[in-house]
Amino acid sequence: MKHSVIIMVLLPLLVLTGCQSMVESNQQNASLYQQLGERSGIADIVEDLLYRIVEDERINDQFRGIDVRQFHTNLTDQLCELSGGPCTYSGRGMRESHADMNVTDTQFNALAENLILAMEENGIPTGAQNRLIKKLVPLYPQIRNL
Repeated sequence: MKHSVIIMVLLPLLVLTGCQSMVESNQQNASLYQQLGERSGIADIVEDLLYRIVEDERINDQFRGIDVRQFHTNLTDQLCELSGGPCTYSGRGMRESHADMNVTDTQFNALAENLILAMEENGIPTGAQNRLIKKLVPLYPQIRNL
């Protein structure tokens, strides 16, 4: 009797643990593009990022007067392409886009922080967030015009 009670309690736990392991394994095997929710998920992240930019006094002045719709499209395409998706970024180069902005380290970090918060808000796993940030880091010298 004791054994059957233990089995009745442990069996569902083992099944749930196995299912969780399968989900984590599938997430690890998914491409970064898939983990970000493909193009529509990336567009949602960018939209949430834009709202955060507007509210962030550290960086919102840098974005005043931009064409929000065009910025959303370009950043979505850029993140889609960087993550291995089928999109093609056709906007201006990073150096050209940021030439007169005099972006500071604080502003760069604030934007990265807001991107991470937008990804968290959209349920993006931490590993995928880190993978995307790793792909964005090489753009830093172009943005800072170093």
